[in-house]
Amino acid sequence: MDKPRSSSRSAQDPEVPGVSVVSVGSSSAKYQQNYKERQKASTFKYFSMAPILLFCALLASILEVSSAATLGTRTEHPPPTKEDSPNCPSPLYPGTASPFLLNFTSTHHVAATPDQVVNGSTDPTFTGGLEGCYGTYDFGINAGLDFICYSIKIFGFRGEYQSPAKTATHVHEAAKGRNGPPRLAFPNPVGDGHERSSVGCLSGPFTTGLFVNGTDTGTGFKVSQIEENPAGFFADIHSSLAVPGAVRGQLR
Repeated sequence: MDKPRSSSRSAQDPEVPGVSVVSVGSSSAKYQQNYKERQKASTFKYFSMAPILLFCALLASILEVSSAATLGTRTEHPPPTKEDSPNCPSPLYPGTASPFLLNFTSTHHVAATPDQVVNGSTDPTFTGGLEGCYGTYDFGINAGLDFICYSIKIFGFRGEYQSPAKTATHVHEAAKGRNGPPRLAFPNPVGDGHERSSVGCLSGPFTTGLFVNGTDTGTGFKVSQIEENPAGFFADIHSSLAVPGAVRGQLR
């Protein structure tokens, strides 16, 4: 009788000419070798990326510090008075950053106090505004793009916001000591306690929500008009306790 065949064949089985058969043990060894090579390649790739990752982390850290410096806290200033308003600092206070990070054709800083508020159009009288309230308005204007950015801070405001316009925070067109229609309406400042703020940007066409003879007082207004004659405009805010205005400040 023929002897039973062995279950394992040689590398070149005479019964199947030209066909190579690899044993299970040999296949496992080759797999392990391939795995080690892939692992080594992966480790090399990781370490070759390490300098790049370190550089990215360092760059992010530098940008974070730089950004913090650029957006630094503004220096606190005492409440302005009517007498020193003309000498108030510009939006770029010494040693601090501008509240804006955009390109402007002009910037304007306004010191708003209650003793600048007037009432009446024919023969305006000073009302005294809202005692103890004061504010600052920083504006950045780009006349070519017809947009204005604002950083408004109001201190000591009391009562409710009240105005026939869509908000109670405005830029009006009128010379010092006179009254005129609002041309720009900004979101009312928000905050808790003593300080409220409003920051953002507006772009034309502008509306105020106040209509005179059927036309919105912001219709057709361009911020370039402020640049042409800053002294012909003032910023204010209105309270239910001081409807003509809580504070007011003339642009310059």
